[in-house]
Amino acid sequence: MNKITHQPVADPSKPGLVRRIIAFPLTMLVIEFAVIVLVGSGYTQAAHLLIAKSDGAAYFAGGLLLAGVLVLTWKGLQRWLERRPDREFALAGAGRELGLGLLLGFLLFSAATGIVALLGGFEVLGVRGQGALWAMLAMAVTSGTIEEIMFRGILLRHLEALIGTWGALAITSLLFGASHLFNPGATLFAAFAIAMEAGIMLGAAYLLTRRLWLAVGIHAAWNFTQGWIFSVPVSGGETPLGLLITRRVGLEWLTGGDFGLEASVVALVVATGAGLALLVLATRRGAIVPPMWAAAKARSS
Repeated sequence: MNKITHQPVADPSKPGLVRRIIAFPLTMLVIEFAVIVLVGSGYTQAAHLLIAKSDGAAYFAGGLLLAGVLVLTWKGLQRWLERRPDREFALAGAGRELGLGLLLGFLLFSAATGIVALLGGFEVLGVRGQGALWAMLAMAVTSGTIEEIMFRGILLRHLEALIGTWGALAITSLLFGASHLFNPGATLFAAFAIAMEAGIMLGAAYLLTRRLWLAVGIHAAWNFTQGWIFSVPVSGGETPLGLLITRRVGLEWLTGGDFGLEASVVALVVATGAGLALLVLATRRGAIVPPMWAAAKARSS
Protein backbone atom coordinates (compact mmCIF):
# COMPACT_ATOMS: atom_id res chain seq x y z
CA MET A 1 0.00 0.00 0.00
CA ASN A 2 1.42 3.36 -1.03
CA LYS A 3 2.22 5.82 1.69
CA ILE A 4 0.32 9.07 1.36
CA THR A 5 2.48 12.17 1.65
CA HIS A 6 1.13 15.63 2.23
CA GLN A 7 2.68 18.47 0.24
CA PRO A 8 3.00 21.78 2.06
CA VAL A 9 0.27 24.19 1.05
CA ALA A 10 1.34 27.74 0.24
CA ASP A 11 -0.11 30.37 2.52
CA PRO A 12 -2.39 32.45 0.24
CA SER A 13 -2.02 35.44 2.55
CA LYS A 14 1.76 35.51 2.14
CA PRO A 15 2.95 37.46 -0.93
CA GLY A 16 5.14 35.68 -3.46
CA LEU A 17 8.78 36.40 -4.13
CA VAL A 18 8.13 38.83 -7.00
CA ARG A 19 5.63 40.79 -4.96
CA ARG A 20 8.02 40.96 -2.01
CA ILE A 21 10.75 42.32 -4.27
CA ILE A 22 8.41 44.95 -5.72
CA ALA A 23 7.14 45.89 -2.26
CA PHE A 24 10.66 46.52 -0.95
CA PRO A 25 11.01 50.29 -0.31
CA LEU A 26 14.05 50.72 -2.57
CA THR A 27 12.28 49.00 -5.47
CA MET A 28 9.17 51.12 -4.96
CA LEU A 29 11.34 54.22 -4.88
CA VAL A 30 12.96 53.48 -8.25
CA ILE A 31 9.72 52.48 -9.99
CA GLU A 32 7.66 55.43 -8.72
CA PHE A 33 10.39 57.96 -9.38
CA ALA A 34 10.77 56.72 -12.95
CA VAL A 35 7.01 56.79 -13.59
CA ILE A 36 6.58 60.35 -12.28
CA VAL A 37 9.55 61.59 -14.32
CA LEU A 38 8.26 59.91 -17.48
CA VAL A 39 4.71 61.21 -17.04
CA GLY A 40 5.89 64.72 -16.19
CA SER A 41 8.39 64.97 -19.06
CA GLY A 42 6.00 63.37 -21.56
CA TYR A 43 3.18 65.75 -20.66
CA THR A 44 5.53 68.74 -20.77
CA GLN A 45 6.78 67.87 -24.26
CA ALA A 46 3.23 67.46 -25.53
CA ALA A 47 2.07 70.69 -23.89
CA HIS A 48 4.94 72.68 -25.39
CA LEU A 49 3.86 71.60 -28.86
CA LEU A 50 0.33 72.79 -28.20
CA ILE A 51 0.78 76.00 -26.18
CA ALA A 52 4.43 76.92 -26.71
CA LYS A 53 3.55 80.39 -27.99
CA SER A 54 1.03 81.11 -25.27
CA ASP A 55 1.86 83.06 -22.14
CA GLY A 56 -1.72 83.67 -21.08
CA ALA A 57 -4.31 81.78 -19.12
CA ALA A 58 -3.89 78.72 -21.38
CA TYR A 59 -0.34 78.37 -20.12
CA PHE A 60 -1.52 78.31 -16.51
CA ALA A 61 -4.34 75.91 -17.40
CA GLY A 62 -1.73 73.58 -18.89
CA GLY A 63 0.32 73.73 -15.68
CA LEU A 64 -2.76 73.12 -13.56
CA LEU A 65 -3.69 70.15 -15.72
CA LEU A 66 -0.16 68.73 -15.36
CA ALA A 67 -0.47 68.96 -11.57
CA GLY A 68 -3.78 67.09 -11.79
CA VAL A 69 -2.26 64.40 -14.02
CA LEU A 70 0.61 63.93 -11.59
CA VAL A 71 -1.73 63.61 -8.60
CA LEU A 72 -3.84 61.04 -10.46
CA THR A 73 -0.67 59.17 -11.44
CA TRP A 74 0.35 59.16 -7.78
CA LYS A 75 -3.04 57.79 -6.77
CA GLY A 76 -2.73 55.07 -9.38
CA LEU A 77 0.69 54.07 -8.09
CA GLN A 78 -0.67 53.77 -4.56
CA ARG A 79 -3.60 51.63 -5.64
CA TRP A 80 -2.00 49.27 -8.15
CA LEU A 81 1.68 49.24 -7.22
CA GLU A 82 1.76 49.78 -3.46
CA ARG A 83 -1.75 48.37 -2.93
CA ARG A 84 -2.69 50.81 -0.20
CA PRO A 85 -5.07 53.76 0.15
CA ASP A 86 -3.67 57.09 -0.94
CA ARG A 87 -2.96 59.14 2.18
CA GLU A 88 -0.61 61.79 0.79
CA PHE A 89 -3.21 63.35 -1.54
CA ALA A 90 -6.38 62.32 0.30
CA LEU A 91 -9.05 64.97 -0.21
CA ALA A 92 -10.30 65.18 3.37
CA GLY A 93 -8.71 68.29 4.90
CA ALA A 94 -6.84 69.09 1.68
CA GLY A 95 -8.19 72.63 1.41
CA ARG A 96 -7.14 73.54 4.93
CA GLU A 97 -3.60 72.16 4.58
CA LEU A 98 -3.06 73.56 1.09
CA GLY A 99 -4.36 76.96 2.16
CA LEU A 100 -2.13 77.02 5.23
CA GLY A 101 0.84 76.07 3.07
CA LEU A 102 0.12 78.85 0.58
CA LEU A 103 -0.12 81.37 3.41
CA LEU A 104 3.12 80.16 5.05
CA GLY A 105 5.04 80.25 1.78
CA PHE A 106 3.90 83.80 1.07
CA LEU A 107 4.61 85.06 4.59
CA LEU A 108 8.04 83.44 4.86
CA PHE A 109 9.38 84.76 1.57
CA SER A 110 7.84 88.18 2.21
CA ALA A 111 9.49 88.28 5.64
CA ALA A 112 12.88 87.37 4.20
CA THR A 113 12.52 90.00 1.47
CA GLY A 114 11.46 92.62 3.99
CA ILE A 115 14.53 91.97 6.16
CA VAL A 116 16.82 92.18 3.11
CA ALA A 117 15.15 95.49 2.20
CA LEU A 118 15.69 96.85 5.73
CA LEU A 119 19.37 95.93 5.41
CA GLY A 120 19.60 97.87 2.15
CA GLY A 121 19.76 94.96 -0.27
CA PHE A 122 16.35 95.22 -1.93
CA GLU A 123 14.46 98.16 -3.41
CA VAL A 124 10.97 98.55 -4.88
CA LEU A 125 11.06 101.02 -7.78
CA GLY A 126 7.45 100.86 -8.88
CA VAL A 127 4.48 98.72 -9.85
CA ARG A 128 4.47 96.95 -13.20
CA GLY A 129 1.03 95.35 -13.13
CA GLN A 130 0.10 91.89 -14.36
CA GLY A 131 3.44 91.08 -15.94
CA ALA A 132 4.09 87.36 -16.39
CA LEU A 133 1.29 86.37 -14.03
CA TRP A 134 0.14 83.25 -15.86
CA ALA A 135 3.64 81.91 -16.46
CA MET A 136 4.53 82.40 -12.79
CA LEU A 137 1.34 80.67 -11.66
CA ALA A 138 2.08 77.72 -13.95
CA MET A 139 5.67 77.51 -12.70
CA ALA A 140 4.58 77.60 -9.06
CA VAL A 141 1.90 74.92 -9.44
CA THR A 142 4.01 72.51 -11.50
CA SER A 143 7.25 72.87 -9.52
CA GLY A 144 5.42 72.62 -6.21
CA THR A 145 3.55 69.47 -7.24
CA ILE A 146 6.15 67.44 -9.11
CA GLU A 147 9.07 68.23 -6.79
CA GLU A 148 7.10 67.45 -3.66
CA ILE A 149 5.89 64.15 -5.10
CA MET A 150 9.44 63.20 -6.10
CA PHE A 151 11.42 64.39 -3.10
CA ARG A 152 8.98 64.05 -0.21
CA GLY A 153 6.32 61.61 -1.41
CA ILE A 154 8.74 59.14 -2.98
CA LEU A 155 12.33 59.69 -1.83
CA LEU A 156 11.74 60.76 1.77
CA ARG A 157 8.93 58.29 2.43
CA HIS A 158 10.70 55.21 1.08
CA LEU A 159 14.12 56.11 2.46
CA GLU A 160 12.50 56.65 5.83
CA ALA A 161 11.18 53.09 5.74
CA LEU A 162 14.76 51.90 5.19
CA ILE A 163 17.01 54.14 7.26
CA GLY A 164 14.62 56.06 9.50
CA THR A 165 13.40 59.64 9.57
CA TRP A 166 16.64 61.45 10.38
CA GLY A 167 18.72 59.74 7.72
CA ALA A 168 16.00 60.13 5.10
CA LEU A 169 15.53 63.82 5.90
CA ALA A 170 19.29 64.46 5.70
CA ILE A 171 19.70 62.62 2.38
CA THR A 172 16.67 64.16 0.67
CA SER A 173 17.66 67.65 1.82
CA LEU A 174 21.15 67.20 0.38
CA LEU A 175 19.76 65.79 -2.87
CA PHE A 176 17.27 68.64 -3.18
CA GLY A 177 20.05 71.18 -2.76
CA ALA A 178 22.36 69.31 -5.15
CA SER A 179 19.63 69.17 -7.82
CA HIS A 180 19.82 72.98 -8.02
CA LEU A 181 23.58 73.03 -8.69
CA PHE A 182 22.91 72.81 -12.42
CA ASN A 183 20.75 75.95 -12.43
CA PRO A 184 22.13 79.22 -13.87
CA GLY A 185 23.96 81.29 -11.26
CA ALA A 186 24.16 78.38 -8.82
CA THR A 187 26.97 78.18 -6.29
CA LEU A 188 27.84 75.70 -3.58
CA PHE A 189 26.37 78.11 -1.04
CA ALA A 190 23.15 78.39 -3.07
CA ALA A 191 22.80 74.60 -3.10
CA PHE A 192 23.53 74.49 0.64
CA ALA A 193 20.92 77.19 1.25
CA ILE A 194 18.28 75.30 -0.74
CA ALA A 195 19.10 72.09 1.15
CA MET A 196 18.66 73.82 4.50
CA GLU A 197 15.73 76.09 3.62
CA ALA A 198 13.56 73.88 1.46
CA GLY A 199 14.96 70.47 2.35
CA ILE A 200 14.25 70.82 6.06
CA MET A 201 11.12 72.96 5.84
CA LEU A 202 9.31 70.94 3.17
CA GLY A 203 10.46 67.65 4.64
CA ALA A 204 9.18 68.71 8.05
CA ALA A 205 5.86 69.81 6.50
CA TYR A 206 5.42 66.29 5.15
CA LEU A 207 6.46 64.63 8.42
CA LEU A 208 4.08 66.82 10.41
CA THR A 209 1.01 65.88 8.36
CA ARG A 210 2.15 62.68 6.58
CA ARG A 211 0.48 64.25 3.56
CA LEU A 212 1.76 66.42 0.70
CA TRP A 213 -0.78 69.25 0.62
CA LEU A 214 1.01 71.45 3.16
CA ALA A 215 4.41 71.00 1.49
CA VAL A 216 2.99 71.65 -2.00
CA GLY A 217 1.33 74.84 -0.77
CA ILE A 218 4.50 76.19 0.88
CA HIS A 219 6.62 75.33 -2.15
CA ALA A 220 4.23 76.82 -4.71
CA ALA A 221 3.58 80.02 -2.75
CA TRP A 222 7.29 80.58 -2.01
CA ASN A 223 8.12 80.34 -5.74
CA PHE A 224 5.14 82.46 -6.82
CA THR A 225 5.80 85.18 -4.25
CA GLN A 226 9.45 85.28 -5.22
CA GLY A 227 8.89 85.32 -8.97
CA TRP A 228 5.72 87.29 -9.52
CA ILE A 229 5.20 89.55 -6.53
CA PHE A 230 8.84 90.59 -6.00
CA SER A 231 10.19 89.91 -9.53
CA VAL A 232 13.17 87.95 -8.19
CA PRO A 233 14.79 85.07 -10.13
CA VAL A 234 13.53 81.71 -8.92
CA SER A 235 16.49 79.38 -8.27
CA GLY A 236 18.69 80.99 -10.90
CA GLY A 237 16.06 81.47 -13.59
CA GLU A 238 15.66 84.61 -15.67
CA THR A 239 14.50 87.72 -13.85
CA PRO A 240 10.70 87.53 -14.20
CA LEU A 241 8.38 90.39 -15.05
CA GLY A 242 6.36 90.42 -11.88
CA LEU A 243 3.94 92.73 -10.11
CA LEU A 244 6.63 94.98 -8.63
CA ILE A 245 9.60 96.58 -10.36
CA THR A 246 12.46 95.77 -8.01
CA ARG A 247 16.22 95.86 -7.74
CA ARG A 248 18.69 93.93 -5.58
CA VAL A 249 21.77 95.86 -4.54
CA GLY A 250 24.75 95.06 -2.36
CA LEU A 251 26.76 92.02 -1.44
CA GLU A 252 25.86 88.57 -2.73
CA TRP A 253 25.49 87.07 0.75
CA LEU A 254 22.63 89.51 1.35
CA THR A 255 20.92 89.56 -2.07
CA GLY A 256 21.62 86.00 -3.22
CA GLY A 257 23.32 87.25 -6.39
CA ASP A 258 22.19 85.93 -9.76
CA PHE A 259 20.59 82.88 -8.14
CA GLY A 260 17.99 84.99 -6.32
CA LEU A 261 17.06 85.68 -2.73
CA GLU A 262 16.95 81.97 -1.95
CA ALA A 263 20.76 82.12 -1.77
CA SER A 264 20.64 84.99 0.72
CA VAL A 265 21.79 84.39 4.28
CA VAL A 266 18.59 86.08 5.40
CA ALA A 267 16.38 83.62 3.53
CA LEU A 268 18.54 80.80 4.87
CA VAL A 269 17.90 81.88 8.47
CA VAL A 270 14.17 82.61 8.02
CA ALA A 271 13.23 79.43 6.13
CA THR A 272 15.49 77.11 8.13
CA GLY A 273 14.09 78.52 11.36
CA ALA A 274 10.55 77.82 10.14
CA GLY A 275 11.58 74.33 9.07
CA LEU A 276 13.09 73.54 12.45
CA ALA A 277 9.91 74.76 14.16
CA LEU A 278 7.81 72.42 11.99
CA LEU A 279 10.27 69.62 12.73
CA VAL A 280 9.88 70.15 16.49
CA LEU A 281 6.09 69.93 16.09
CA ALA A 282 6.44 66.73 14.04
CA THR A 283 8.74 65.22 16.68
CA ARG A 284 6.29 66.03 19.46
CA ARG A 285 3.56 64.27 17.48
CA GLY A 286 5.66 61.12 17.40
CA ALA A 287 6.39 61.34 13.68
CA ILE A 288 9.95 60.02 13.93
CA VAL A 289 10.42 56.54 12.45
CA PRO A 290 13.40 54.32 13.41
CA PRO A 291 15.56 52.58 10.77
CA MET A 292 14.30 49.27 9.39
CA TRP A 293 16.83 47.22 11.37
CA ALA A 294 15.98 48.98 14.65
CA ALA A 295 12.26 48.47 14.11
CA ALA A 296 12.81 44.76 13.37
CA LYS A 297 14.92 44.38 16.50
CA ALA A 298 12.25 46.06 18.62
CA ARG A 299 9.56 43.72 17.25
CA SER A 300 11.62 40.62 17.98
CA SER A 301 12.50 41.63 21.54
